[in-house]
Amino acid sequence: MRRTGLGLKKLIVIGDRVLIRPDEKEERTEVGLYLPQTVKEKEEVIGGYIVKTGPGIPLADPASLGDEPWKSNGHTLRYIPMEARPGDYALFLRKAAVEITFEGEKYLILPQSAILVLVREEDTETEDEDGMEFPDDDLRF
Repeated sequence: MRRTGLGLKKLIVIGDRVLIRPDEKEERTEVGLYLPQTVKEKEEVIGGYIVKTGPGIPLADPASLGDEPWKSNGHTLRYIPMEARPGDYALFLRKAAVEITFEGEKYLILPQSAILVLVREEDTETEDEDGMEFPDDDLRF
């Protein structure tokens, strides 16, 4: 691939896929998680940092159902947002990933559904068991 000099900002990830810079293959991941031998025997699980994510899963616009699909109706496309974010560390199934090389760097592209676990730095907001976000100073029941 020819070098553009523009970096990753020109690489656009589509749909519910994530672009990951993989770790070198080791027994222990970069964030300190050990991968047991049973994991390696069954399916290869590897880790890496998420560099970019796609916009999410596209949703059909209910207003456009029944319209003639070849006509432009001016509706904007909506997405179910991604749970994975750039900077997260992900453990994922290697067999679901496609390896690419961009500007001399090795990356993996995989669907969000192939990610098993995300490790994220603590935010100023936390989530309760139902995934509801709220500031730390709010009371929880």
